[in-house]
Amino acid sequence: MKILLTISRIIVGAVFIFSGIVKAIDPMGSAYKFQDYFTAFNLDFLKGAGLILAILLCTVEFIAGFSVLTGIKQRTGIVLVNLLMLVFTPLTLVLAITNPVTDCGCFGDAIHLTNWQTFGKNVVLISFTSVLFFNRKIIKPDFSGKGLAIISAATLAFLIFAFYNLRFLPVIDFLPYKKGVRIKDEMVIPEGAKPDRYETTFIYEKNGVAQEFSLTDYPADDTTWKFIDQKSVLVEKGYEPPIHDFTLTSELGEDMTDNILSYNGNTLFMIVKKFDEADPLRLSEGFDYGRYCLDNGIAFYVLTASGSDETSGYQDEFELFSVDETTLKTIVRSNPGYMLISNGVIQGKWSPANLPDKEWFIKK
Repeated sequence: MKILLTISRIIVGAVFIFSGIVKAIDPMGSAYKFQDYFTAFNLDFLKGAGLILAILLCTVEFIAGFSVLTGIKQRTGIVLVNLLMLVFTPLTLVLAITNPVTDCGCFGDAIHLTNWQTFGKNVVLISFTSVLFFNRKIIKPDFSGKGLAIISAATLAFLIFAFYNLRFLPVIDFLPYKKGVRIKDEMVIPEGAKPDRYETTFIYEKNGVAQEFSLTDYPADDTTWKFIDQKSVLVEKGYEPPIHDFTLTSELGEDMTDNILSYNGNTLFMIVKKFDEADPLRLSEGFDYGRYCLDNGIAFYVLTASGSDETSGYQDEFELFSVDETTLKTIVRSNPGYMLISNGVIQGKWSPANLPDKEWFIKK
């Protein structure tokens, strides 16, 4: 039993610590995942709580795992991990069956799992948390005298780490748009890659009765049947390149992506997810950078998902491109945010908090 308890303690502690840390590296990404779930379940009124819930969840996961692994306040940690598993195991089963969001987000963007894989992971994990729970009374706690102080210090340090990543962008970039990436290369589908597979159904009508047919048995040559409709359902997802939704559309509806990425020079993108959600002072600062770049031979563009009603005041001075909102969230986790590319290769990304001095871009 002692060996089983030790194994359970190491596995549970390590998994919860890892899960908490990767979420804390990218708290805004976890907030977006909460918002996706709220939208899927028609709970849009909770969207504003996404970031708070994201930080709360990753902190509880980390501290619970830290407690279980180190033995500090271990019985409390064991109760916490079991409560989390009792909530999330049935929840992930529902998500696996309904599949409202394809990626669960349980390990942030570090590791992508399907909803069924997540449920399977939870089934295995809950067996180890149960071993700890039903034997918690025989576990001797460590550091009992200083346990509360150590847990408090660990919680504070973890929160500082999470808020640092929130303010200055993630210390580890798990997203496709990371420094050193040539964007066009990440958009290529390799030769021989498996395409999406769809199942097509044809609907024909005869004597007032509609009937569905497959691609192999539909009555193509039987004139007694009248074609009504057809539908295609994705049954197997094919290869999808890491960057598959980077499209820059001009005000006139032109796709300027290839032109911008092929430019032989430096380009600074100011990424404004939504103008009405951004701090006006941060926007003004960004536009000052834009003027400086344009005056010194650096291309400058604003990428946004805002409509023309929000951008009309800026179109005369700067070139704005319309980009999908999800893509903008994936590029940079701040609003506004910045990305510098040179000859199509990403050189750096910044939030307003760590944006270099204007002169740095000239030296660069």
